[in-house]
Amino acid sequence: MTQRTDFPTLAEATKVWARIAALSFGGPAGQIAVMHRILVEERKWLGDSRFLHALNFCMLLPGPEAQQLATYIGWLMHGVRGALVAGGLFILPGILAIMGLSWIYAAFGDVGFVSALFFGLKAAVLAIVLQAVVRLGRRALKNNAMRAIAAGSFVAIFAFAMPFPLIVALAAAIGWLGAKAGLAAFQDTGGHGKLGAAHVDDAQTLLGRELGPLSGAARAAALRAGAFALILWLLPVGALVLLAPGHVFTDIATYFSKLAVLTFGGAYAVLAWVAQEAVGTYGWLQPGEMLDGLGMAETTPGPLIMVLQFVGFMGAYREAGWAMPMLAGTVGGLLATWVTFAPCFAWIFLGAPFMEGLRANKALSAALSAVTAAVVGVILNLAIWFAIHVIWREVARHQLGPLSLELPVLGSIDWLAAGLSALALLAVFRLNIGMVKVLLSAALSGMALHLAGWA
Repeated sequence: MTQRTDFPTLAEATKVWARIAALSFGGPAGQIAVMHRILVEERKWLGDSRFLHALNFCMLLPGPEAQQLATYIGWLMHGVRGALVAGGLFILPGILAIMGLSWIYAAFGDVGFVSALFFGLKAAVLAIVLQAVVRLGRRALKNNAMRAIAAGSFVAIFAFAMPFPLIVALAAAIGWLGAKAGLAAFQDTGGHGKLGAAHVDDAQTLLGRELGPLSGAARAAALRAGAFALILWLLPVGALVLLAPGHVFTDIATYFSKLAVLTFGGAYAVLAWVAQEAVGTYGWLQPGEMLDGLGMAETTPGPLIMVLQFVGFMGAYREAGWAMPMLAGTVGGLLATWVTFAPCFAWIFLGAPFMEGLRANKALSAALSAVTAAVVGVILNLAIWFAIHVIWREVARHQLGPLSLELPVLGSIDWLAAGLSALALLAVFRLNIGMVKVLLSAALSGMALHLAGWA
């Protein structure tokens, strides 16, 4: 792969990636749409087929697919340096915004107007998560086999508290075996369909229809960068495990490293596992605070998975035992971000030279489709979990053998929260109001209720 003379320089490309980063609101669907509009329709760096080809490759990898798509296209355009610029800029605004909001939340979260603002945001976030279930379900549940996988994953996590990694592993195994057995339900596993209104042919773009064979130097550079990213990821994790076993920073490093390997299905799927572990096992934050963090991520540019920085911040802020808890929280948040995104760069660099072979592997594509179907059930569980903790003030766990259900105490319903949630659902599903407007309206409603003395 050699850079053509009509390519933009890396400095010119950096300005484009900075623009994309500043506009990357609205979760992966909105972020992918922004990239398509700017890179394909406006700049014509690559065409629709190559863009979708790259997107489907990123779907095969753990991690936020929009950020990895930017990283991969950056690699196509300018090699390793281009990948670092594109992927790094994509997450930089989110890192800064979430860190600033985390400081404000830790310092003033109990102040009336701040708490009221997040009270309103919770209702909007609930509606947006339910919308994610519907959108992903329409794309992923193409036949009865995929619907059965989604239903099974929901029952497994909601009724039996099955760990998310086990659900992912079982779904992948079902998809893989189904494809190997030649079952029709596991044969049509195409990813995304057409994006944008007008088709842009690859031949009319800078990258052209074919890049040609990858040179040995380019392949070696990508693999070296991938190995270096793995070392940068695992070195601090290993040091913490050896030097500070059982410390909150070690727990943050190891737990979010596991997430980095298993984040198929995006942030909403991962949050179901975070709700199980960070809230239930580690006690870093409360269910309502998880919703507050997701509200932050929804209203700032960058991947939704940036909510993990908030979780790491609050865990270290409360558990590190430092004389300066804000500094501890900052370190915890940055550590969570580091072990979340360093692997994302590693997967791109290590996988990019073999992209064609990976996409041609039908069994692997079927495994991914089964995992995506399972994720629908996991996100539905997350939506119900959020609803229970937003609308009711008290929750009780009921245990009967392996059956473990977390259900609301019906008499503890919060009618204000229920009303705001109903209005947010109406705005999203019936009035088709955009996400940013819904979030802003819900936050202002929370503030208005506070000023009226009701919340």
